[in-house]
Amino acid sequence: METTLTLAHKPYEGNLTNAYQYCRNVAQARGPNFSLGFSFLPAQKRDAVYAVYAFSRYADDIVDEKHDMNVSTRLDLWEDALHRLYEGEFDHPVTAAMADAVKGYHIPKKPFLDLIEGCRMDLRKNRYSDFSDLYTYCEKVASTISVMSLCIFGYKSEDAFHYGESLSTALQLTNIIRDVGEDAERNRIYLPQDELKKFGLTDADILNKTYDERFIRLMDYQTKRALSYFKDANNLIPLINDDSAYCVALMGSVYVGVLKQIEKNRFNVYSKKARISPARKALLVARKTVNPLFI
Repeated sequence: METTLTLAHKPYEGNLTNAYQYCRNVAQARGPNFSLGFSFLPAQKRDAVYAVYAFSRYADDIVDEKHDMNVSTRLDLWEDALHRLYEGEFDHPVTAAMADAVKGYHIPKKPFLDLIEGCRMDLRKNRYSDFSDLYTYCEKVASTISVMSLCIFGYKSEDAFHYGESLSTALQLTNIIRDVGEDAERNRIYLPQDELKKFGLTDADILNKTYDERFIRLMDYQTKRALSYFKDANNLIPLINDDSAYCVALMGSVYVGVLKQIEKNRFNVYSKKARISPARKALLVARKTVNPLFI
């Protein structure tokens, strides 16, 4: 997806409905595992979540995609667009929708700034010494989105923020596990260095996509940890406002399904893409009405 930033600060001329539709298109094209859950939200909340997703997706894509403009400069521009939308100024459909969403749901600016800082980490850091080091990254790029989302979903207790962090960490760890091969092609290894060593692997093994018993044991270890975060996040569901709890339950369960598919593939994430079939998603939709827990 091309991330279009307007450099001249020309005001966005479209209407708000079109801006939200633009964000919905981004979410449905780039985040089908998320957008399934989003579809069960009330319309106003759904639109706001689409806007948050699109803004976050664009920040991530700036780092991942190749552009003529310096990536750091593009992130600076996106951060500038964030500051301006909080002042009611916007020149892009995503920031137009965001301006409406952050005002309507009183979403603070800080988590968005932290998210952009997490994206900047990808520019200067492509290895993580241990899980604590990786967790700091997850706090920036994932837990921030949990804070934004909880402002929209609504919550019954401040404890929701703790368990929301568990869920966002679980989702990010799932992405890391699923995308080991794709990240290796960008010379990024998110799997902690001390854990590679523990299982007898080196950076070269990951970059060369070596699939053997050492890798299987490493990935089994990573998957079990991600599932433990999903288990802790079960406590989040009853703390979410009733009109949004089903969305959260379904979204997390789809990602658990991704992990289960990776397990079924014996952790061969290099050559087997873990996908949840439409039939499987339909089954999850039915099951979550009976059992909302992730795991």
